[in-house]
Amino acid sequence: MWLINAFLSALFAGATAVLSKMGVEDMSSHYVTALRTSVVLVFTWLMVWVSGSDFSGLNAQNLLFIVLSGIATGASWLCYYRALSLADVSQVVPIDKLSTFLTMIFAFIIFHEEVTPLKILCMLMMMFGTYLMISKPKQKATSNHWYLYALGSAFFASLTAILAKIGIINVDSQTVTALRTIVVVMMAWLVVRVSHSYQPLSMIHKKQAFFIVLSGVATGLSWLCYFEALKDGPASVVVPIDKLSIVISILFAYFILHEKQSRKTLIGLICIVVSTLLLII
Repeated sequence: MWLINAFLSALFAGATAVLSKMGVEDMSSHYVTALRTSVVLVFTWLMVWVSGSDFSGLNAQNLLFIVLSGIATGASWLCYYRALSLADVSQVVPIDKLSTFLTMIFAFIIFHEEVTPLKILCMLMMMFGTYLMISKPKQKATSNHWYLYALGSAFFASLTAILAKIGIINVDSQTVTALRTIVVVMMAWLVVRVSHSYQPLSMIHKKQAFFIVLSGVATGLSWLCYFEALKDGPASVVVPIDKLSIVISILFAYFILHEKQSRKTLIGLICIVVSTLLLII
């Protein structure tokens, strides 16, 4: 079941990316993220209420790691957007994608998950596939410190999964998601404040509000499936499967937004998909 949840997590995460773009192109990405995460907060607590989940099994250690996981997510966002403000997207993205490999390495060390030649080969294939999907930078970085922020983004993103897996032990995954979302919402609005990207709600059109709510629901479903998968499955497999959301996003973008992809990008996608599927063997 954790395998199904991992793929569902990727599906909903991919839908989130497209829904976040549709109808909200003229809005600050930081502000949209904060609004979407606020929707996630309402949605996840509604799911807790509907499912009758409780806080049984939750102790101080679980709560600590759940909070730390939420903080790590916020720290990753802060570093990522700071790097993007100093350099081109095509420079930042490949380093940020190192979070997948860091998560797998942490899983090998902390959870003593099995290291096999196949997993090492898959990691190399993912790295090569990600490299192929990177376009050349359109402009030079405005600061030499951008790569430190990009590395920080990857590091904290990998910590998010590891800390969450520790905090989710013997606790209902829906409860963990709802508690963690509280911290993430606070961090998201901190990003808005730091980036000075707040916009009055009166400026949001009905179409924009519709897609923000839809993307928030998709994000909530993705998180619920992700942490349910992470609870029972190995982090070194769940995280790469979740990263297949990039494939879902590109497919949705192609069919819905009519965005064309180069042959190089498609080869990179194939490498990522094949390497991820090989991990399941």
